[in-house]
Amino acid sequence: MKGKKTLKQLKLAVPEQEAAVDKFLTASGTFKDGDLRLNQKGLRLISEETETPAPDVKEIDLQPEDLEAIKVIGKGSGGVVQLVRHKWMGTFYALKGIQMNIQETVRKQIVQELKINQVSQCPHVVVCYHSFYQNGVISLVLEYMDRGSLADIIKQIKTILEPYLAVLCKQVLKGLVYLHHERHVIHRDIKPSNLLVNHKGEVKITDFGVSAVLANSMGQRDTFVGTYNYMSPERISGSSYDYKSDIWSLGLVILECAIGRFPYIPEEAEGWLNFYELLEAIVDQPPPSAPSDQFSPEFCSFISACIQKDPQERMSSLELLDHPFIKKFEDKDIDLGILVASLDPPVNVPE
Repeated sequence: MKGKKTLKQLKLAVPEQEAAVDKFLTASGTFKDGDLRLNQKGLRLISEETETPAPDVKEIDLQPEDLEAIKVIGKGSGGVVQLVRHKWMGTFYALKGIQMNIQETVRKQIVQELKINQVSQCPHVVVCYHSFYQNGVISLVLEYMDRGSLADIIKQIKTILEPYLAVLCKQVLKGLVYLHHERHVIHRDIKPSNLLVNHKGEVKITDFGVSAVLANSMGQRDTFVGTYNYMSPERISGSSYDYKSDIWSLGLVILECAIGRFPYIPEEAEGWLNFYELLEAIVDQPPPSAPSDQFSPEFCSFISACIQKDPQERMSSLELLDHPFIKKFEDKDIDLGILVASLDPPVNVPE
C-alpha cells in the first residue's frame, strides 16, 4: 500500500530538532540541561559537583493549576502570551509559553535566558516569578505590566515630550547597565514592544534575546523583520557586535518616540522600507539625528551619542546615565505614571 508508512519510516521522518530535545528529557518529564532542571514544579539550578539545589531567588510558589487564563495578550515567534490570574490570591501575571521543538542553538539560548531570569534582581528588568516545563512547552510566569509597551503608548499619543523621555530612558539605561555589566548579556532586541510600562510609571526591559533568536531559527522571517528595523549597522551587515549594539537600538527607539515615526522612513514615504532598502540605509547612509530646531541641544547630543555607525564612538549604558539629557530633568518632579494614567490600557482587565 503506497499511502502507508512503516513505523520505522515514521520514526525516521521525525524532525531532527525534536530528537535533539528528547535527549534532554527524563522519564519523569523533567527538562535537563547542564545544571538546569525544569519540570512541572519549577526551575532549579543544580551544581553538577554537589548535585544540591542552588538557593532560590524567587520565593513565590506558583503552580500551573493555580493559574486561570483570562485572555491572550500577545503572540510572538516563540508562542503565546496570556494574561492569567492566580485563583486564590487574585494576582495577575503574564504567562509566556515557549514551544521546545526547536534547534539546538536556540535551546541553548533559552537555557541561558532561563538562568538569567532565575537570578535577575533588577527593578528595570521584568520579573520572572516562576518557570516550569510541561508537555513540550516551557512556561514563564512573568510580572504583568498593566500599561503595555512603549509601542502601545506611542500608538495613542504619537510623540513623547523630552522630560518624560528622559525619565523613561534613565530607567531603560539602568536595566541595560544591569544586563551589560552585571549579567554580561547583550539584549539584541531593544524595540518599543520590548519596553514595558506599568501604572506606576515604571519602565522595564523584557524578552532579552529569546524572541529574536527563536523567530530567526524557525524561518519566520515575517515575525523577525520588525526586529531588523532597530539593528545596528554592524549586526545587520553580519559583522561581530557587542553591548554597543543595544545602544544603537535604544537611540532609534527614543528618537522614534520623539518624532513620531521610525527614523529611517522619510515623512513623505508610503509604507515601510523593505529589508534590502533598510539594510542599505542603515549600513551606507549617514545615521538619523534629532532635528535641532525641534529639540534641545542635550536631546540632540544624546541621540547622536547612541546612533553612531562606529560602535567604538557610541557611549556605553553606564556613560549615558551621566549624559546631560538624563541629568537635565533629575531635579524635576516628572511622573511618568501621570502620563500613562491618562491613556487607555491595552487590555481591559476584569474585576
